[in-house]
Amino acid sequence: QVHLVESGGGSVQAGGSLRLSCTASDRTLSGYTMTWFRQAPGKEREFVVGIRRSGRATYYLDSVKGRFAISRDNAKNTVYLQMNSLKPEDTAVYSCAAVTDNGGAVYFTGWDDYDYWGQGTQVTVSS
Repeated sequence: QVHLVESGGGSVQAGGSLRLSCTASDRTLSGYTMTWFRQAPGKEREFVVGIRRSGRATYYLDSVKGRFAISRDNAKNTVYLQMNSLKPEDTAVYSCAAVTDNGGAVYFTGWDDYDYWGQGTQVTVSS
């Protein structure tokens, strides 16, 4: 079992920045693909950004490319999501998820493809 905990959410104005963190106190995350999902009110949950265990492969939703950046610090057992130039449409609950990374070529963008999920942190962007 991996207990994921997100932090760093909050309320900002459009154009502002936030940095989200996802960590686990009970298991090292170094062997997992880590992905951030988000769900806005009344909308389907969607993939936002992910990173393979190596840290060299990252994947981004088109609408966040150039604004968001994912990184991982295995020494701190933490995955970060730096969000810049935030827009009102980025408002959502952001959740991190983990799945064992066996080094295969396939990267998973579906919520159900993951084995562990955090409770989420609210991000609100006002215009």
